[in-house]
Amino acid sequence: MNNIEAERGRLQLTKEGMAKKLGISSKTYLSYTRGKAIPSTILINMSKIFGCSVDYLLGLDDKKTA
Repeated sequence: MNNIEAERGRLQLTKEGMAKKLGISSKTYLSYTRGKAIPSTILINMSKIFGCSVDYLLGLDDKKTA
């Protein structure tokens, strides 16, 4: 989840701000950053917000885009 937090920081979004953009609670967002499984719809929305691939967010690829 390091890439998710790095991208959030790059955009200068607070955890609360990111949760709001995703339409979820801050508590839910925090649970995702701590390792709880993230629903695919949330991952897709994150990738759109950050302009990168889902694989990059999950640490499966070093490249930001496919």
